Amino acid sequence: MDDPGRYHLTLAADGRVMMQGWWADQAVAEAKCTEWIGDYGRPGASITLTDEATGETLTAWPKEP
Repeated sequence: MDDPGRYHLTLAADGRVMMQGWWADQAVAEAKCTEWIGDYGRPGASITLTDEATGETLTAWPKEP
């Protein structure tokens, strides 16, 4: 199986994963994350961008207070 990419984007609604994507290029993944927040960022949704190599969450929406 091919490596899907280092940067993993997840959209969940009410705690259930609805969409996922993987990209090898961080800039592309960050642009997709911004796009998903604009398209799917609604109450009850959460969007996270994770670096699979380090386990670090790079972006999370909504932002925690």
